[in-house]
Amino acid sequence: MSKIVWNIDPLHSEVQFKVKHLVISTVTGSFKSFSGSAITESDEFTNAEIELTIDVDSVDTGQPGRDEHLRNGDFFETETYPQFQFKSTSFTKIKGDLYKLTGNLTIKGITKEVELEAEYGGTERDPWGNTKVGFEVTGTIDRKDFNVTFNSLTETGGLALGENIKILANVQLAKQV
Repeated sequence: MSKIVWNIDPLHSEVQFKVKHLVISTVTGSFKSFSGSAITESDEFTNAEIELTIDVDSVDTGQPGRDEHLRNGDFFETETYPQFQFKSTSFTKIKGDLYKLTGNLTIKGITKEVELEAEYGGTERDPWGNTKVGFEVTGTIDRKDFNVTFNSLTETGGLALGENIKILANVQLAKQV
């Protein structure tokens, strides 16, 4: 049986992250440039091979100064490490529309296994006859695992930035014909 390739539709997808700031509020950012695909045996996604590449320079938190700080050596070092990469090792159904997505995430040259949850949103045909599939992927990673360790202290001695980073990706995949 031939494999089916599903490419991320960047016009209908988003990759976001959330981090606690001063322990009292959350800052949300996104990456505006990314690409990826899933390879399946059929229209069923169990055991899909999933890859995602993120252009780290495309980080956007709505504050240009903060975005520049995220790109520099304190955080992402985008001149040395221009991409984040994810490659799945398994994609298994938990129950109903919920899947467990396990794979290797590479940030700043460090690769660690991460577990994410993927919720199947449905399959539809667009007005041009293309088959589209939607997933919402969520999870949490510890930024220290990837040597993203910069922090400062608050007046009371607490860390200004949280170490756990929430990931939220709403992804629409287009079946290649």
